[in-house]
Amino acid sequence: MRKLLYLLTVLFAAVCMTTALTGCGDDGDDQEPAPQPPTPVDTTTTQKPDPTPGPTPEPTTDATRYVGGDLSMLTKYEEQKAQYADKDGQRIGNVISFLQQQGWNTLRIRLFVDPSQDKDKAVVQNLAYVKALGKRIKEAGMFFLLDFHYSDTWADPGKQWTPAGWLSLTDAQLSTQIYEYTRDCLKELVAAGATPDLIQTGNEISYGMLWGKEGTNANRCYTNSPATNWTRFTNLLKQAGKACREVCPQAKIILHSERTPKPGVLTDFFDRMKAAYVDYDIIGLSYYSYFHGKLPVLETALKQLEAKNYGKAIQIVETGYPSKWAVPGTETDYTGTYPYSAEGQRKFTADLIDLLKSHEQVNGLSWWYAEANAKGTTGDLSTGWYNAGLFDNETGRALPALYELQSFK
Repeated sequence: MRKLLYLLTVLFAAVCMTTALTGCGDDGDDQEPAPQPPTPVDTTTTQKPDPTPGPTPEPTTDATRYVGGDLSMLTKYEEQKAQYADKDGQRIGNVISFLQQQGWNTLRIRLFVDPSQDKDKAVVQNLAYVKALGKRIKEAGMFFLLDFHYSDTWADPGKQWTPAGWLSLTDAQLSTQIYEYTRDCLKELVAAGATPDLIQTGNEISYGMLWGKEGTNANRCYTNSPATNWTRFTNLLKQAGKACREVCPQAKIILHSERTPKPGVLTDFFDRMKAAYVDYDIIGLSYYSYFHGKLPVLETALKQLEAKNYGKAIQIVETGYPSKWAVPGTETDYTGTYPYSAEGQRKFTADLIDLLKSHEQVNGLSWWYAEANAKGTTGDLSTGWYNAGLFDNETGRALPALYELQSFK
């Protein structure tokens, strides 16, 4: 996941970014060895899931386009009295209803196993939190995208740590645990009126997930990792997917990678998913121009995925662009085309949408941390350090890019 507040903010922002934006960052260890042959298929877990009847979510069709954003912190912003307003300064009473009125139809929420293990202000989304917020999304008539992190903290390419409560489990026990945890969470969500319509079984899992204890190197899945690592990983995905099919049979399953600038790694990953018969519906991508490169980088990744003919829809499940100053850690300066301004952010959004609409397989676009808004807040959300959201931290007003997103549909 510096221009205007250089003296007062950048040091604080840089520290925060290493924690709160790791869901979209890089691991700093992006070696790309020559692709290896896909791991042999584990035939013990490739049976078709039992089509157990379940609740019926809102209908979708092959032509449905999903557009919206990740609003995982909305409840906490509301608790700290954030003052949201539309572009004209009129106060917004219900942010979710407002977004639905602006043409958004999908909201994404992350879920941690036990976030009490982490002191990060943005790691608060336990099951009770997600049930309540998910219910609000469904009551607004919107699609609910659930993002399982399968960790107590941020899961991204450099951090896929096993939850503290699962560390003593063997691989066989862990396979059972991820199935039961996924199943039980989904059952509770369904019972609460928060049935997900789209489900990410893992967050930015290009290099595997549930690695083990923090600081260990075992179980990572690089292109040259042992076949046993990949088999362990794909078995975990199969068990998570099995639970999704049983409890939410009409939901779409998303496998999420952030290797947009590394198409060789990206296609190697999905080649392995195909060879192992992992059951899923959508290829999910992170794309941040400031980390991953300019729009032609995304274009190349999309073309290579399409050329592979995986038979899956593609969604950009995380994206963003600043409206005031550079995101700390920025590697690609795009200000010559898209200045750090409200209009620059809007123009980036419009051009991104134009690119995505030229690819028929792309059917989803989600803005990360869209709800960031320090206006009126107190406590740990009052600093306004992150300005790639879709509300102005100083005025609370919705930015033009928020309204631009509806054109994706």
